[in-house]
This record gives sequence, C-alpha cells and structure tokens, in this order.
Amino acid sequence: MTRIIANRRAFIKTTAAGAAMLAAPTIFRSTPARAAGVVNVWTYANFLPPEFKEEFQKETGIQIQERLVDDQGKQFNLLTAEQPNPTVDIVTVAGHRFLQFIDAGLLAPIDTARLKNWGNINPVFSESDWAIIKDQKWGTPILSGAEVLAYNTEAVTPEEAKSWDAMFDKKYEGQTAYIIQDMMSVMMLYKGYDGNMVKYMNDPAKAAEIVKEVRDFMIANKSMVRKFYDSGAEIQQMFVNQDVVLAHAWNGPISKLIMDGMPVAMTIPKEGSYGFVYTFNIPKNAPNADNAYTLLDALLARPEIGANMTRTSGFISTIKGAGDHLNDLEKKASSFSEEELAGLQFFRAEANDMKYKLVDPAVEEIKAA
Repeated sequence: MTRIIANRRAFIKTTAAGAAMLAAPTIFRSTPARAAGVVNVWTYANFLPPEFKEEFQKETGIQIQERLVDDQGKQFNLLTAEQPNPTVDIVTVAGHRFLQFIDAGLLAPIDTARLKNWGNINPVFSESDWAIIKDQKWGTPILSGAEVLAYNTEAVTPEEAKSWDAMFDKKYEGQTAYIIQDMMSVMMLYKGYDGNMVKYMNDPAKAAEIVKEVRDFMIANKSMVRKFYDSGAEIQQMFVNQDVVLAHAWNGPISKLIMDGMPVAMTIPKEGSYGFVYTFNIPKNAPNADNAYTLLDALLARPEIGANMTRTSGFISTIKGAGDHLNDLEKKASSFSEEELAGLQFFRAEANDMKYKLVDPAVEEIKAA
C-alpha cells in the first residue's frame, strides 16, 4: 500500500505538470519558421520521446521546435488561420479526421518514396482503407489507440467491465466519467447502430432518430456521471484522486496509469468500441518539408524508437517489432486480447459532416439537461 500511495503522490505531481502543459501549449522559437536547420512540429505531449529528439538533433543538426496541441479542432483552426503560409512542418492528425484537413487544402500528400523506412510500418496501418483518400496517402501512421472502458481494479471486477452496462450500474452512480462526443459514438455501437453513421448517409432521418435516442439515453443516465471531462490528463487525475471508478477513455492516458503501478485496468467491452490511428502529416506549403521527411524517416528507423513512443505516450506503436522492446508491464498496458480486438472497429470519416451536424447540438443538450 505504501508503494501505491507514493506512486499516486508522484503521479499527481507529474500529471499536474502535464496538465499545465496541455492547458497552455508552448512553442520554442529561437529561429524563424523557415530555416535550414529547423523542423516545426505540432503534436501531443510525449509523442516525441526526449531521447529521440536529443539523438535526432545531434545526428542531423536539425533543431526540433515543438508546439503541444491537445485538440484536433484547435489544430485545424490554427492551421487554417495560417494558410497559405503555415509556420509548421509536421502536424498530428487522427486518420478519421483526414477528410476535414484534406478538403480544406491544409495537407500535402505523403511521398512514401522519400521514406526509405516506410516498410517498417505494420501494413495493418500503412495500407488500410482509411489511409488512402483520393488515391493518395496523407499521413505517416505513428501510434494507434482505442476508446476503452477503464476501471479501478479495487472497486470494479473484470467480469463487470466486460460490458458497457457497468457505466450505468446504479452502484457506481456519480463515479463515472467520459467525453460526451466520444461517448456518443460508442453508445450508438452499444445500442446496435453504426457509430460512424456511414450506413445512414442516404437516410438522414434515421441518423437523426439514432442521435436523439442516444442523447435521451445519456440524459436519463446523467446522474451516473461525476464529470464530463476534456483531456487525458484530467481523467488520469480523477483516477489518481479516486474520484471515479469507471470511465470511457482513450487507451493512452490509461496505459500511463497502468505503467505507473496504479490499480487501474482497461478493456474493450463485448459490445465493441472504436479505434483510431494518429499520423504525422506534412502541411501544404510547409516551410521546411525536406527536414520534415528527414524527421519522419528517423522515427521509423528502428523498433526501439516505436517502443519508446509507446512508453512515453501510452499509445500503441505502428512500427513492426516495437512490442519486443517493451517489458511485461508495458506490454500489459499497451495490448488487448484477441477477443477484445475482435470488437474493435476503426473510426471512418465518410459521414462526418452529417454525423457531427447532429451530434454537436446533442452534446450541448446533454450538458444543459
């Protein structure tokens, strides 16, 4: 117990620091955006391991100027505001958000011929349907994740966590948390619908009916929720403080808790969930595109780098063989059983325009209820 308490105290300190960084993204600019020895990267906290950055800068002479982001929408808005002359060379876009960035003319296609280490990516990620739009590839897959059911192992049993039903069990009233918009997609799946809403692209009335059903269900069960949260650091802190015992979350932040020795586990319930892939992308008119390709190729060079990215971010590396360089606890924190994976679907973007025109107002109605 003493070890766990010490870990919790230490984690509170590190998580608070991480939360502050996410709340106030920083940018280090000692040189102009366009410079021979610079690559400007917008990415999430811990996606670029410190050891990799130090090694890359020493070997290439290229300085990594990193700006932390915490939201896809904010990143889209910032990149849009900077067009046609962005200050960034690499952005971090989730695969299911590609269309939004591509249709807005914000990204350049990835020239895989310039990446001699492209073959080191697991083809499950590099050659998937979602990765190809308009017959071109638009990103370099770096980390994959899933929306999971996370639970305190001292309060919730693995058997209970096999179903999303646990989130609505009255004995856990006031002890659950989730991001509303993300939870809505999973709840569509929970109720037997297509959470991507691709099936309803030609039936907008059916789509509206489904969103209304899920909205009403979440409002009816609003007493179960301790807090609607926004960031990974926030849900980590709630588990550390024991404010919640169950949560719908991204696997990355939960993996970090498990690696820290916290009494937390995660699963993909029997009703299923959604997975996503983070990619590094080169914006249209990137000021230092050559340096961006140099950085991307370096990231793909060795499985040890992928393992370190998993270790620092909590998400699963896309690089072949990365798992061989993780210890047993790290593997446990970044893998799922075949049974769990069978219920995992990738987010798709085809119906996003219709979907979010319905979902976004529903989110506000749930908050206001």
